[in-house]
Amino acid sequence: MAVFLNTEGVSYHLRKIIDNSSETLILISPYLKVNDRIKTCLHDRDLLKQVTRIIYGKSELQPSEINWLKSLNYTHTSFCKDLHAKCYLNEQEAIVTSMNLHEYSQVNNYEMGIYIDKAKDPDLYKDVYDEVQKLIRNSDEVKISVSKVADSVEKNNKNKSPITASNGFCIRCHSAIALNPSTPYCKSCYSSWKTDKNEEREEKFCHICGKPNKSTILKPTCYGCYKTHKDKLEFPMSK
Repeated sequence: MAVFLNTEGVSYHLRKIIDNSSETLILISPYLKVNDRIKTCLHDRDLLKQVTRIIYGKSELQPSEINWLKSLNYTHTSFCKDLHAKCYLNEQEAIVTSMNLHEYSQVNNYEMGIYIDKAKDPDLYKDVYDEVQKLIRNSDEVKISVSKVADSVEKNNKNKSPITASNGFCIRCHSAIALNPSTPYCKSCYSSWKTDKNEEREEKFCHICGKPNKSTILKPTCYGCYKTHKDKLEFPMSK
């Protein structure tokens, strides 16, 4: 059952959601000006190679935020036009709230929110998660760090998003994961795939660009991405 939160409760559970996430952490806030405490938590996640996805939408990033994001290899930032929602979630918990990911909001404003525990309210959590994935699909990746993998994907395929060395997608659920064509599933989907280990099972997305594609564990990308990166990444097999 969902739990009501006041300002202090939202701040407390936001910190818990960040600290308790061992897989993908998703932070959605129109305004992005993160306080030092949360920056430290996200830096620690980055050292552990844990993926964080941040979606913002109301203003250009300030130089201080850009410099901070440049230092993170496993944090992916996307811009979503007309974004007004504020939502923070990991693989087990979520908050839907009025509070921005902005240090002023967390210190000065009166905020409210709803806390959702996946174990206690799986249907509500799924509704929130599905809506968040829709936002991700409709957001534009912001290329902040220098790509170590290839030149801009747009140079070769204008329909795809720029990538970095750590920016990949699960071919089944579209979650953000580390870029590695040899392991194109998130932990949860890989565990599910292992039940029958069907190497020809068709999935939904390209591991590199994230666009809809009939991918498999042996052929995890669309042909355009494979052609662009075949000499720079290790693929399970040639196409």
